[in-house]
This record gives sequence, C-alpha cells and structure tokens, in this order.
Amino acid sequence: MKTNKYVEDLKNKSEAELAQELVAAKKELFNLRFQNATNQLDNTARIKEVRRNIARIQTVITQKANA
Repeated sequence: MKTNKYVEDLKNKSEAELAQELVAAKKELFNLRFQNATNQLDNTARIKEVRRNIARIQTVITQKANA
C-alpha cells in the first residue's frame, strides 16, 4: 500500500528531517485552505490527505521521542 510505504519512509528519517517535512506539510495545508477559500482548488480531497500525512509525521516523531 502507498500509506505503508510512506510511513516506512518516515520511520527511516531523522528527527530533523521529520520536523522539516512537518513544516512543509503544514505550509501545503495552509496553501490548500487558502485556495479552497478563494475557489481555486480543484482537488479538495488533497486537504484530507495532507491532514492525515501531518498526523502520520507527528505520530512518528512521538514514537521516536518515546523510544
């Protein structure tokens, strides 16, 4: 599955790389919300996908912190 591969890639990254990816995902989410508010967004499902990716990144960060 695509999500399992994504999670495995996240687990192989360092904490600095995860933090960087989290910032990038949050910026993308902000831009998607802005486009949605101005009726420029074609694929609204992308917002849900990015939100879930942010949650996945935060979960991996928490797992690494607790390990």
